[in-house]
Amino acid sequence: MTNGKENTLQNHLLALKTGDRVFENAFAGISRMILEGEIEKVVVNGKSTYDFKIFRHGKKHIVGMYDEINSFVSYVKDAAEGGSSKEMAYVLVGEPGNGKTFFVEYVSRLYREFLARPRNRKYTFRFTDLTGIGSYGKIATIESQTYEDPAILAMNLLETPEASRDYLARKVGFTPAQLDRLWDDYRPLGACSSYIWNDLREFCDGKLDQMLTHIEIVPVPLTESLGTVTGKYPAKDKITSSAVDLLGEESIQRLLHIADTNNPYRFDLRRGALARVAGGGIHFSDEMFKNKKDLVQVYLGVIQNRTIEIDGYKWPIDTLIIATSNNNEFNRFLAEKEEAPIVDRCRICYISHNTNYLLQHQLTQYAIGSETKTTLNRDDLHQDPNLNYAASVTVILSRLPHTEKLTPIETMKLAAGEIAGEKSIKTLAEVIDTLSQDTDITHRFGQKGLGQRNLGRAIQLMVESSETNEGRCMFAHDVFKTLERVILDYVHDNNDRAKYLEDLKTARGLYRERILTEMFNAYMDEPQAIRKDVMNYVNMIIGIDAEHLGPDKMWKYKDPQTGELRALKVDERFIKSIEERLQLKTDEQRESFRTSIRKIYGQKIGVDPNYDFMDNLELVKAVTDVRLKSDIAGAGSLIGALANRTNEENQNLYDRMIDTMLHKLGYCQTCAQKTIEYFCTQEDET
Repeated sequence: MTNGKENTLQNHLLALKTGDRVFENAFAGISRMILEGEIEKVVVNGKSTYDFKIFRHGKKHIVGMYDEINSFVSYVKDAAEGGSSKEMAYVLVGEPGNGKTFFVEYVSRLYREFLARPRNRKYTFRFTDLTGIGSYGKIATIESQTYEDPAILAMNLLETPEASRDYLARKVGFTPAQLDRLWDDYRPLGACSSYIWNDLREFCDGKLDQMLTHIEIVPVPLTESLGTVTGKYPAKDKITSSAVDLLGEESIQRLLHIADTNNPYRFDLRRGALARVAGGGIHFSDEMFKNKKDLVQVYLGVIQNRTIEIDGYKWPIDTLIIATSNNNEFNRFLAEKEEAPIVDRCRICYISHNTNYLLQHQLTQYAIGSETKTTLNRDDLHQDPNLNYAASVTVILSRLPHTEKLTPIETMKLAAGEIAGEKSIKTLAEVIDTLSQDTDITHRFGQKGLGQRNLGRAIQLMVESSETNEGRCMFAHDVFKTLERVILDYVHDNNDRAKYLEDLKTARGLYRERILTEMFNAYMDEPQAIRKDVMNYVNMIIGIDAEHLGPDKMWKYKDPQTGELRALKVDERFIKSIEERLQLKTDEQRESFRTSIRKIYGQKIGVDPNYDFMDNLELVKAVTDVRLKSDIAGAGSLIGALANRTNEENQNLYDRMIDTMLHKLGYCQTCAQKTIEYFCTQEDET
C-alpha cells in the first residue's frame, strides 16, 4: 500500500492512527475549537451564563452577544454529538447593524486559523495518471470535487464497508475502537470520485496496491478569497441568481474530453459555492430569505440531506450552514405559510443589540476608528474625552424599552450590572421575561434601536462638519446633533423616531451631569476629586457608627484597594448636606439610604476592591453639588466667574481650569473651551 512518496494514503492513515492528523466533521472541529479555549461564568441581566474567551481576542473582537454565543455553541456541540442539530442550519435573525455578519465572519476567521495548525489541517485526495484509462481524454489528474477527506476514501476502498474495515485493520493496524470512531463519520464517496475509483478498479484488474499508486493526498487550500473551507453566498437579485451558484453545472470544457457521457465528472461542482466548503467547512448564506423561492428550496434539500444532488447524482457534504436575515425579510417569509418546511429545518437565533453601555464603549470605539483621525487639512483630529460616553449612552438608551417598572436610566444601569437606587436586577429580569413573551420579536428586550451603522453614520457626519475640522476636535456635544440628524433621516417609523428623540433628551441630561463632575475635577485641579469625595462620604457613613470613634471624630479603617490603614475625620455636616441634596428629609430616610449604601459596599468590595460608587449617579450629583456649593458658593458663581472674565481673578481661575483640563483630563484647547462654554449655559439641565 506504499509507493515511497510522502503524500500517500498509507502515510495519511498512519498519521491518523498516531494522532498526528485528525479526521472529524465540521461540527466536531468547530466545537473542539471553541471548547478548548478558556470559559468563564458571568452574570448578564440577572442570569448566569458562560463567556467563551475565544470570541474576545484580537484588535476587533466580538463584544457582548453572550446569549447568542451560548446558543451557537450548544447548537454546534449538539450537532457534533449526533443530535438533531446536524440536520439543521443556524440562522441569525435581527435588525440591520447589530453584528450578525460580523459574528459569522469572525467565526469563519477563527476556524481558518484553527485549521492552519498542522494537526488540524484538512486534506483531500486526487486521482493521477488517468490518461491511460482512455475515456478521460487529456484530463490527467482529477481532484475530489467536494474536498472529500482521505479517510472517506479509506472507508470506501473495497466494494463493501465491511471489507474496507477489515482491510484497514490488517494493513494499517487500526484498533476496533479507532475504526468505530472513523465509521461514526462514514459517508459514501461522491458520485464522480466513486465512478473514477471504479474505472481504476477495472483498469488495474482489482489490484488495490496498483490502484493506490493513482492516489495522491493534498492539503485543502485555506485561502479566504477562494471560498474554500469558509465560503459566503450573498443573496442576489431574482434574475441573476440560480441553483448553479450553489450546486454547480455541466461543464462544456470537460465534455470535450470525457468520452463516457455517463461520467458524473462532467458536472463542475466547484462552480457552485457548496462544493468548495463540502469537506468540513462553513457555508455562510447572507440574507438567506432574500433569495428567490426555488433557491431556498435548494437550501432545504441541502440542509436536510447534506448532499449536493444534480440529475440524480449525489455528492455527500460535511458543512456547517450559517445564514443571516433581517427581521423584515424573515417575517415576510414566515407569512408565506407554504414555506414552513425550511423554517422547520432552521435553528433560529434572534440577535439583539448590545444593551450594556459599558461594553458599548468598545463598539463606539470601533465606529470612531482606532486609527488617528485627521481633518481635511491633514491635521490630527482630537477626540473629546466625553465623546465615547455621550455616543454610547445615546444609542444604548434607544435600544432599551420604556417600561412602567423602571426609568430608562435605571434600565440602562441595571443592564450594565450597576446599582440603580432601590431597584434590583430582579426587576430588570422580570421586565425582560415579560417582553420575551411577546410574539412580535421586535418588541423584545434590545431588539430595536439605533444600530452600529447608525452610530457610524453619526460619527461620519460629525467628522465631515466644518466645526469639527476648524476646531480640529470631535467635541462630544456635537454628537447629539448628528445622532438627531440620523434619527430624522434614517428612522422611518414615527413611533420609533419619537422614542429615540426622547432617549436623546435623556442622554443629553446624563452628559450634563458628567460635565458638572468634570468641571469640579478641573476646579479642584485633581482628576479624581469627585471620586475621592464620594468614597469619603461612603467611608464616613460606615465609620459614623463605629464603636471606637472618639470625640475628635477620627476613624481608622483599612483601605480595601491598597490594604493600608487610613485615618478619616467624620464630617457630619458634609454627610447631612449630601443627604439633603438627595431629598432625604427624615432620620428614617437617611438611615435607610445609609444602610443600602453599606449593603452595596459589602457586596461589591469583596468582588471588586476598586469599586468606587461612581455609577451611582444620584450620589455623584449630590456630592458634586455640595462641593461646588461649599467650595465656591454654588455652581452658579463658578458659572458666573467663568462666563464673566473681566477681572483678573476670574481670568486666572479660567486659565487654571483650562490648564488642568489640557494636562490632566485629556482635553485639547478646543474641547476644553467648548466644554466650559457649555457648562456656563443652561442647556440640557434636568
